[in-house]
Amino acid sequence: MTHTIASAVLAAEQKSAEVTDWSGRIGWVVGLLLFVAFVYWLMRQGWKWRGSLQSDLPPLPEVPDAPGAAKLAMSGRYHGSTTAGQWLDRIVAHGLGTRSRAELTLTDTGISVVRPGADDFLIPAAALREARLDKGIAGKVLTEGGLLIVTWEHGGTLLDSGFRSDRAAEHTDWTEAINSMIETTEGIAR
Repeated sequence: MTHTIASAVLAAEQKSAEVTDWSGRIGWVVGLLLFVAFVYWLMRQGWKWRGSLQSDLPPLPEVPDAPGAAKLAMSGRYHGSTTAGQWLDRIVAHGLGTRSRAELTLTDTGISVVRPGADDFLIPAAALREARLDKGIAGKVLTEGGLLIVTWEHGGTLLDSGFRSDRAAEHTDWTEAINSMIETTEGIAR
């Protein structure tokens, strides 16, 4: 008898599961999606605003059809350009802020930067100022010496452009070749 009473008490206490409030959940999901879209729109507006602030930068030199004999060639990634010495001040004008794969070729005319899906450009030999190994540039931080940074002048502004080779051992050769090219160019100019 106590067993049937206990079973009856348990049966009386059982409740069905609560019904899910789908309208509330859908409202939260839509609200979250709108918030994410709004943040994305603000980021895009900031990018455009930065580009308009840098509109005084002239168009980039184009890669010549026949740049000359290649001294060095490298495939890797272009990580962006910044104002020289200010590794967080990204330059976005003329596509310089667009990260991409890159094929670099060092010739007597300069450094040809060929980027699939982005604008190609030339860093003229006369515009080169320095090449060094560093650990970071806007949006990318690596171990010490993980990036090849090329400092060059464009439109009266000194820029740092960051590259990373698929084979990091190539960075030292590039640094030495660019810096010796700068010394040779400066020696001729004097």
